[in-house]
Amino acid sequence: MVNHQTLRLNLRSRVSGENGERRVQTVRKVIPATETALLICDMWDSHWCRSAARRCDALAMKMAPVVEAARARGVRIIHAPSDCMEHYGDAPARQRMADAPPLDVPDVPVGDFPPLPIDDSDGGCDDEPQCETHIAWTQQHSALRVADEDVISESGPEVYRFLRHHGITTLLLAGVHTNMCILHRTFGIRQMTRWGIQCALVRDLTDSLYNPRRHPFVSHDRGTRLVIEHIERHWCPTILSADLMPRRRNAAASPGLG
Repeated sequence: MVNHQTLRLNLRSRVSGENGERRVQTVRKVIPATETALLICDMWDSHWCRSAARRCDALAMKMAPVVEAARARGVRIIHAPSDCMEHYGDAPARQRMADAPPLDVPDVPVGDFPPLPIDDSDGGCDDEPQCETHIAWTQQHSALRVADEDVISESGPEVYRFLRHHGITTLLLAGVHTNMCILHRTFGIRQMTRWGIQCALVRDLTDSLYNPRRHPFVSHDRGTRLVIEHIERHWCPTILSADLMPRRRNAAASPGLG
């Protein structure tokens, strides 16, 4: 049974201070869970980068109970495993999304994008030697359940129509990879923000695809944090997964990438 509730989201951004320095600002926003969707980005069953695949396995296990809790509170779940729509062709969750009423997406100029703080031009694989790029995935990770009431899509316009049709005002994004698909997909933060959708990244349920042998020559975890800070500065706020869990558990939840 779905228990419709309100969500208390602690939205963290990076804003300009008096002398031009950047400071962290956290704003609490209370919204109905039914006006919120959680999009699971490219959490595939495998990956061409062996290290990325191992991290995705661990992330899927961490993400699964959060997805279940969010759904139980009334949050709509959007599964977005790109390149896998053929696998889900007959699934009710896929058909439900494809059958959404037509709606034109806003016509907005592309504009310039601020550069990322990490160099991922080599594909981001941190294995040695680096893995060869290929499509290694066929479906979403098996740890992440697709419920009857969920939807499946890899299309930004489809996701946009679904959000507008159901009166969803806030789109939360989790998954991989923060510096690539989370930002660049047609259902990602950049495009949805440009279309007027309020987005927020679940910062402890994401990972980057970054090779520490590239600029700025920091650890993989630090590279991920830099991309999160970039998103908080230029695109949208972030939250912790604890904000989606039952309130009595928030204090005990792991802080993750705080």
